[in-house]
Amino acid sequence: MMNFLKYTEYLYLIVALISLYKIFTLWELDREGTYIFMFFAIVSAGMFLFRRNYRKKFEQRKNDNQN
Repeated sequence: MMNFLKYTEYLYLIVALISLYKIFTLWELDREGTYIFMFFAIVSAGMFLFRRNYRKKFEQRKNDNQN
């Protein structure tokens, strides 16, 4: 299960990077359409940080219980 949590946090980071790419490529063409990608980039980056913090706490608790 720990490996699954590790991969899902990086999927959020990939979504954030793709959204940032779309923002930079579409900014001059359709500025109004890029706001949704800004939202996705911010939420995905936040979820990456949240998931990473949660996974590390979970690993620490597991290590503390084993010792």
